[in-house]
Amino acid sequence: PATPSRTASGSVAVPGARARVARAGRIYVEGRHDAELVERVWGDDLRVEGVVVEYLEGVDDLPALVDAFAPGPDARLGVLVDHLVPGSKESRIAAAVSSPHALVVGHPYIDIWQAVKPASVGIDAWPDVPRGQDWKTGTCRALGWPTDTGAAWHRRILPAVRTYKDLEPALLGRVEELIDFVTAPPEAG
Repeated sequence: PATPSRTASGSVAVPGARARVARAGRIYVEGRHDAELVERVWGDDLRVEGVVVEYLEGVDDLPALVDAFAPGPDARLGVLVDHLVPGSKESRIAAAVSSPHALVVGHPYIDIWQAVKPASVGIDAWPDVPRGQDWKTGTCRALGWPTDTGAAWHRRILPAVRTYKDLEPALLGRVEELIDFVTAPPEAG
């Protein structure tokens, strides 16, 4: 028997599946690169589930954005935050979100770029960039790449991601957790 094909996330592919009508719930991510990476790996799964991913251009106004979205039992909101570590600005912002129908999770990386395994990109490790420097620009400089961060992402990093195996586990678990949260049936009450 033929082995079932897999999506980039490792899920069993559903041949001929059409995208489901979008749910009221959403997954928010911090930026465009985050959204593109989530689409690259989980896009097939998200279309089958009817989950839309939107980017926020940062999380500084996250509590107000969550309030404006007004999550509820039929419209859950999941949020993926970069650099969500104890004591960070991001952790203080995430703690201010109080809706039981919103879930804020994060990964420990300064930027989503770091969630891509260095070996997948063909480097030994992501460089340490001194505080106060733009991390992406500093990374490009340290690696000897041109400092056009958009080009670095679209020409070097994103194309290196083919499946979930190219990503760090700390990101994988968080995205899967958000997908489970926004697709869970409303609780009976």
